[in-house]
Amino acid sequence: MPYAFDQDSAPHPNHGTDRCRADARGQVAHGSTPSPTGRGLGRGADSIPPLLSIQGADHAPAPWQLGACTYLPLEHGGFLLSRFERGFGVLVECDSDGRERRLASDFTRFRSLAADAAYFYCIAAAPDRLPAVLAIRRSDGEVNLLAGGERPLPEERLARPEPLDFATGRDEIAHGFFYRPLGDCEKPPLVMFLHGGPTSACYPVFDPRIQFWTHRGFAVVDLNYRGSSGHGRAYRQRLRGAWGLVEVEDIRAAIAFLAGEGRIDPDKVFVRGASAGGYSALLALARIAGLRGGASLYGVSDPLALRCATHKFEADYLDWLIGDPARDAGRYRERTPLLQAERIAAPTIFFQGGLDAVVVPQQTERMVAALRERGVPVEYRCYPDERHGFRQAAHIADALEREWRFYHALL
Repeated sequence: MPYAFDQDSAPHPNHGTDRCRADARGQVAHGSTPSPTGRGLGRGADSIPPLLSIQGADHAPAPWQLGACTYLPLEHGGFLLSRFERGFGVLVECDSDGRERRLASDFTRFRSLAADAAYFYCIAAAPDRLPAVLAIRRSDGEVNLLAGGERPLPEERLARPEPLDFATGRDEIAHGFFYRPLGDCEKPPLVMFLHGGPTSACYPVFDPRIQFWTHRGFAVVDLNYRGSSGHGRAYRQRLRGAWGLVEVEDIRAAIAFLAGEGRIDPDKVFVRGASAGGYSALLALARIAGLRGGASLYGVSDPLALRCATHKFEADYLDWLIGDPARDAGRYRERTPLLQAERIAAPTIFFQGGLDAVVVPQQTERMVAALRERGVPVEYRCYPDERHGFRQAAHIADALEREWRFYHALL
């Protein structure tokens, strides 16, 4: 679950103030106060950089891991940077006058940027490839594949991400990616993926889990509900104090939009998510009538218990997402899946790691017991040696197969 930042859209040097800052590798990036014209990017006290930000665009993912390096100062005052446009990553070289050159346009996510005199380097991902290490020749932008980048599926067997934008809330727009099932199916069942975080994001890159579902006749929505990164600061801030509300509203709106366009069967919709995504899936099952079923993978069912047990890094995260437990106790009651279990009627499958120290097994087991007491069809699978996020290939495959069999029996 990534931390929510209130100020910057990129967790790297802030070029709106006089400052220098060391990054995780010990390098120092320089910035200075911009002039009114925003021209003349450079380094040092007398440099005047342009304003690089674009309204509605993030230039970094949620800062969960160190060393992501999504923009890089270059000699002569330029920058190499990655930004997100409608959720798609774009790699851009920006010169000292703010002119831009786009690079490696076949790829849709970039990180770990580096450079030498002749090449730019990065780790990149794409909808049709495995992650790759790229060397991009600076003189002409030629892309050289150094490692990875294999195409795991032929084009005719590949479901590609289609941008999904739909109305939600009060005259707002939410985003995601739609994947069509393989084969002829006029109104297919839908599996909706809800990312963790909850302030992180999903990306339009090759994901074998999504291909697993499309190869079995399901459409997939990978949802960047309001509050996700990748669509600008205002969009990300929509989750502040509203976790458990706005993403459920967006799930409902996405289903209605796709059903209205005839792209899915609205009576055969499943919601699934891991960690924070599992929390949202459980609340969706409690609040959205007609869902066929769902899955929670080590999902949060008791946010107050999570707040009390979490580590220092996320100590105040739930206060930002929901509120102060003493002042906003009513919010916690309304947004705790365990306390809303009586509203869940749809069959639900749960997966849990026995060594999970974030969402402990007892939390999931209480949720399972609450549903079983009410006669809700429930399946529960615990992998004793897994933690928060499954790592063993056999367990990942087993969980997918079990989830598919669970859904298939409900169709």
